[in-house]
Amino acid sequence: MRRGSSGPAVLALQERLRELGYGQIRPDGDYGPATQQAVWAFQKAAGLRPDGVVGPKTQAALDAGHRPSSRSGAGKAVEIDLDRQILLAVENGQETRIFNASSGNGEEYVALGRSYTARTPRGHFAVYKQVDGMHESTLELGSMYRPKYFRGGYAVHGSGSVPPYPASHGCVRVTNGTMDWLWDTWGLPTGTPVIVY
Repeated sequence: MRRGSSGPAVLALQERLRELGYGQIRPDGDYGPATQQAVWAFQKAAGLRPDGVVGPKTQAALDAGHRPSSRSGAGKAVEIDLDRQILLAVENGQETRIFNASSGNGEEYVALGRSYTARTPRGHFAVYKQVDGMHESTLELGSMYRPKYFRGGYAVHGSGSVPPYPASHGCVRVTNGTMDWLWDTWGLPTGTPVIVY
């Protein structure tokens, strides 16, 4: 199965991903963008190549019910695993949802006449500022959907481009649908811990 596939097997895949807590899927039997995001997140969490194709290895990992382990304890926290490029919504040490994410790609870039390296900082932070809508980067790097800032100009934000590899200037990109879920369903107020490792 891959993007563009449809039928009962895709519906079973979507239901299994949803059961395991991957992505933001409404099971409908059509392998579209949301299913692809969930498959990428699952493949990365399981240590598989994130190609979006559900072949024998991915199916075996799905059957085994693979889920990553969180590092936080009591309360809510967002964990960002830079090595695997996934974001975990964690509540009382349990992974509520696991999403595909894309962080800093490590490349050099110039903004407003200054040079920067596109890296996402590791450490323990907290949401300190948020914007409920589209927000333009102060470095003129583009638009961010409903950003939640956790350190300086670094934020978790929605984007129309969330590939299965590092591609940002340093922020953590997730899909706009994921950002809506974090804001409106799960709740991610200021003060929520953001743990980047």
